Amino acid sequence: MQQMTRRAPRIERRTDVDTPPRRDPAPTRLAYRMNRLWLTPLFRAMLHVGLPVFLIIFCTGLYLADEGRRDGLVTFAQDVRRTLQERPEFMVEMMAIDGASQEVGDDIREILPLDFPISSFDLNLEDMRRTISGLDAVARAELHIRAGGVLQITIDERLPAVVWRGRDGLELLDVNGLRVSALGARSDRPDLPLIAGEGAYESVPEALDILAAASPIEDRIRGLVRVGARRWDVVLDRGQRVMLPETGAVRAMERVIAMDKAEEMLARDLVTVDLRQSDRPTLRMSDGAFEQYKQIKIIEAGVLSR
Repeated sequence: MQQMTRRAPRIERRTDVDTPPRRDPAPTRLAYRMNRLWLTPLFRAMLHVGLPVFLIIFCTGLYLADEGRRDGLVTFAQDVRRTLQERPEFMVEMMAIDGASQEVGDDIREILPLDFPISSFDLNLEDMRRTISGLDAVARAELHIRAGGVLQITIDERLPAVVWRGRDGLELLDVNGLRVSALGARSDRPDLPLIAGEGAYESVPEALDILAAASPIEDRIRGLVRVGARRWDVVLDRGQRVMLPETGAVRAMERVIAMDKAEEMLARDLVTVDLRQSDRPTLRMSDGAFEQYKQIKIIEAGVLSR
């Protein structure tokens, strides 16, 4: 029996049709350059950030080029701002002053003419603080807005320590010689010591030290006089005067008090106790005492001559 086999058909390649060439996998020159450019960080940043920013600025400028749009935008912003500022939680209803006397409080209210209620955004606390600190009687001022719409002003007031008699009248000075206020009459503050003379306000601390040293005779002290802007004279009642040196005035005053306790020197009929030369104190008697002294010496001389 003959085995039959089937042959595969023979396929003949046509030679009359052109086959397309295979594509080159290498990128073109333009694609290569664009790919390299995209890998540059500066180019990517300009494309991702610079271009959107430029478009936003350009569109904004184009929109604001119209004057009517600009005015409308400004008016809208002002309305929104005013609406926020005038909300109840931002309004100040009253002012409270602590640490100040009645007179200083009235002065503060006079120099700060605020019309309540007022928005806290309309208050410049730093300018107000400088204005208040400009008052002679105010050493330090603090301002803040507390809960409840209250403008709180806390004052450290200068306390008067002496009365200064100057060319313009009487003035109250603190312990550092800074002006507190004017004084109408000496009788208004009899509790404070009186100082006078050229440059007396510049040496108030020394004057207070002298007065402290002279405390045993404070009821006799009428005041201190600055002489030649260099030294002090202590003026007592009965026309007596203690002339202190330029330096060491406090020690000299303590010396006078010691001599008065030992010899009751100031109870005698003296006019001046001159301590300007510490090594040679000088006592000057009144005319009546000097005449009595001469009479005593004449009597003593007559008794001795016998």
